[in-house]
Amino acid sequence: MFKNRKYIFDVTELQYKRVRLSFGMKVMRTLVWFALSLLITVVYVMIFRNLFGSPKEKLLSQQVENLRLQYSLVGRQLDNSMETLKSFRMSEDIRYRPILDMDTIPESYRKAGYGGVDRYRDLAGLINSDLLISYRSRIDVIKNMATVQKESFKAIYEQAGEWRIEMDHQPMISPVDVQYRLGDGFRFREVHPVLGTPRMHYGQDFSVPYATEVYATGNGTVIESGWNSMGFGNFIVIDHGYGLRTTYGHLSQINVSKGLNVKRGDLIGLSGNTGTSSGPHLHYQIDLFGQHKNPINFFNNDMTVEEYNEMIQVLASRTKFR
Repeated sequence: MFKNRKYIFDVTELQYKRVRLSFGMKVMRTLVWFALSLLITVVYVMIFRNLFGSPKEKLLSQQVENLRLQYSLVGRQLDNSMETLKSFRMSEDIRYRPILDMDTIPESYRKAGYGGVDRYRDLAGLINSDLLISYRSRIDVIKNMATVQKESFKAIYEQAGEWRIEMDHQPMISPVDVQYRLGDGFRFREVHPVLGTPRMHYGQDFSVPYATEVYATGNGTVIESGWNSMGFGNFIVIDHGYGLRTTYGHLSQINVSKGLNVKRGDLIGLSGNTGTSSGPHLHYQIDLFGQHKNPINFFNNDMTVEEYNEMIQVLASRTKFR
């Protein structure tokens, strides 16, 4: 009951007297006790934070780590995008453009700039602003490279389409079955087999039996069809475009008329012995911008009979005369 009370022994009066503190002392003791409690609390909090950290700090720390991870992933994705664009560029510079005879895109055009430093002014002063500006700059470079690459592939695609059309018009196959041997080629003949005089032979003869099937060697338009009084007899001339023309002479039968569009592999006539000819054969001639060219350089003479027949069947299955 009296445990909180304090007494002192008065030697003068030889008795115990109760100790009574003044109001000021009571206030002082309370303040000291409060201060000591506060100090102890602060010390404990500091120790706890140093050892474990506050929940808010832990949350902020986790967010910082997440941001660092995201920055790292973004940087890796940017690197991958850059490498992909570089591989596209390498493919077109090594494969597509040389094949299609296209010039390479200048380096200065691929790496065109984007104005001055003020372009990223909105990022200045932010946390990790240097990193953000670096990433934004890399993204702009990638966007520019992707735009250039897209336009480049578009040009390549268009050129490839034109190239396919040109290849279809090139006289690139033998006009007759490869089972038949070649006759006189592109050369100067000391004695013409019929005229008996020296004369240049501007084509390639094929020693084929009478009425052997003759095929168009490339897509084109028939510009001559009928009789030739200059020695070809029944003949056909096809304009393939791109400066190329092919002539088929000494025919026994003509299956196409002037103005008709033909495709490679179309049956255009039968071989014969008409005109200035010493026997059944086909005279095949190629002119490029009016200059006579050796036909043997325009087709593969190493094909087997089976390969040639399969090729003709495939070509014949397409749309014929137009």
